[in-house]
Amino acid sequence: MKIKTGDNVKILSGREDMRGKTGKVLQIITNKKTNQSYVVVDGMNLRKKHMKSRQRGYQGQVIELPAPIHMSNVMLIDPKGKKPTRVGYKKEGSKKVRIAKTTGELID
Repeated sequence: MKIKTGDNVKILSGREDMRGKTGKVLQIITNKKTNQSYVVVDGMNLRKKHMKSRQRGYQGQVIELPAPIHMSNVMLIDPKGKKPTRVGYKKEGSKKVRIAKTTGELID
C-alpha cells in the first residue's frame, strides 16, 4: 500500500471545502469485491450521524464522523520537502521501503 495509517496526505479533489487541505490518515478501508481502497482523513469529509438514545430518559444526539475518501483523491506529503509527492518502492537489503519520488528520500 502506498499510503499507510498515520501518513499526512493532501486532498486533491472533492468538495470545495475539502480540496487542497491536509490531514492525517486515521484508517484505510479496502473493498474486497472491487479491490478499491479508501482512506479516512482526520477532520475531513465530515458527515452527521443521528444516534438514537440507548436508554429510556436520555436524549439522542447528532455526532460528526469522518467519512472515507477514495485513495486516488489523496496524495502523500513528503516529510522532508512538505510537498505532495508520488510514492515509489526500493529494495534495501531484504526490505522493501517507500521512497518519495520528488526528493528520493525514504518515507518510513
